[in-house]
Amino acid sequence: MWTGILENDNFWSVFNYKKWIRPMPRILIVDDEPTILNLLNKILIGQGYDATPASNGEKALQLLQTEKFDLMISDINMTPINGMELLRKAAVSWPDMGVIMLTAYGTVATAVEAMKEGAFDYITKPFKLDELVLTVQRALEYHHAITENKDLKARLEHKEQLGGIVAESPGMRKVCEMIERVAPTSTTVLIYGESGTGKELVARALHHYSPRKDATFMAVNCAALPAALMESEMFGHVKGSFTGANATKTGLFEAAHGGTLFLDEISSMPLEIQSKLLRVLQDKKIRKVGGSDHTEVDVRIIAASNEKLETLIEQGKFREDLYYRLSVISIDIPPLRNRPEDILPLVNHIMSRELGPDADLPLIDHETQSILDNYNWPGNVRELENTIQHALTFAQQGVITKDTLPAKIVNTVEEGLRSGIITSRHEQFKGKSLKTFLHDKEKEFLQRTIESVNGDKEKAANELGISLATLYRKLPSDLKK
Repeated sequence: MWTGILENDNFWSVFNYKKWIRPMPRILIVDDEPTILNLLNKILIGQGYDATPASNGEKALQLLQTEKFDLMISDINMTPINGMELLRKAAVSWPDMGVIMLTAYGTVATAVEAMKEGAFDYITKPFKLDELVLTVQRALEYHHAITENKDLKARLEHKEQLGGIVAESPGMRKVCEMIERVAPTSTTVLIYGESGTGKELVARALHHYSPRKDATFMAVNCAALPAALMESEMFGHVKGSFTGANATKTGLFEAAHGGTLFLDEISSMPLEIQSKLLRVLQDKKIRKVGGSDHTEVDVRIIAASNEKLETLIEQGKFREDLYYRLSVISIDIPPLRNRPEDILPLVNHIMSRELGPDADLPLIDHETQSILDNYNWPGNVRELENTIQHALTFAQQGVITKDTLPAKIVNTVEEGLRSGIITSRHEQFKGKSLKTFLHDKEKEFLQRTIESVNGDKEKAANELGISLATLYRKLPSDLKK
């Protein structure tokens, strides 16, 4: 039977499936029956795959020690190393490699056990060639998705490590990418963002990932400094320079020498101080109030504003030449209302920070999630932090309900929904593609079906009208046990 198929040239045109755009997948074939091994090898090569045959489990393990494969197709009944043992040993070195098991009808139970051990699927002998090809394609697509998800998770975790910045949304990922690119330089940076969006957090990340990270990071809120004291605070003063100057004082520029000076709400800086700041940026020297000597300073300036400085320039409230000095690189932090994907991750991040990384985090019921999602967050992340601290204070039995939230937030959302001012954004829709949404709903449906039959997966498969192999393939790892 196998020989006839091998000699049929029409077979290869029938199975002319689309070729992969990605690099040619590598497949390890393991079978101690030469006819089947050769057949599989020819089929897979004909499909455009890079196939490597191994006549037994020992040879397969030798190959796995030095080479990486996207997929392994292995017979179960082999000696001296059978397919189950090969599966377990291969998983140690290559846990993300897809595995398809070949089995006879009498050992289907063993194949199911192999899926519990991590195999993607199994095929019974004698197999249908179209079934084999499609199963291989699905296994490779699954392997590729797993690899992509792990890469994405690693990138997201890396982003979260940028000074604790949570970056699920495209807008915040762009901010993190800018931090990574700009931090190693000494370029001045201008950060835009509404109050509470985390401008100082971004500034600290820029400092932390710069060559100046071991030096001082100084932060000053220009809006909080009286105009009469700002020059002294920024540049220092000498003893006796004005009434109350009882001693010489070091200014922020001098204190931050070698490090970073963060000028928050720079839009509030008086014009006369702006001109002095411009001179410092140009000459890299400061002169204390009442002094005559100049002191060289090496400081990286990061400025922030919740107003667009271009508008203030038009109003005559900000120097255009200073603006161009500060805005060599601009980073815009989107408001929380424009990045709803970040709300629940931020909630978990805040709770973990408040309760400790090893603490069991409270659950957030569906109604509360909806309120958090639909609120407009005019105070941005700062308001969200205050809200979660409030909720943690009043939470009972490990659950955050709407009763634990500030009444203002609950009333605003409920009134907005009633009046139509707020259009509900259910949490399950935000930031998700149709594919992701359907995957989540499928997982939820599978879980409920399994629970309805008291965990009997064979009964669940019958209820769903799918094979047990398909059920195991669709189940997440926490539901396979």
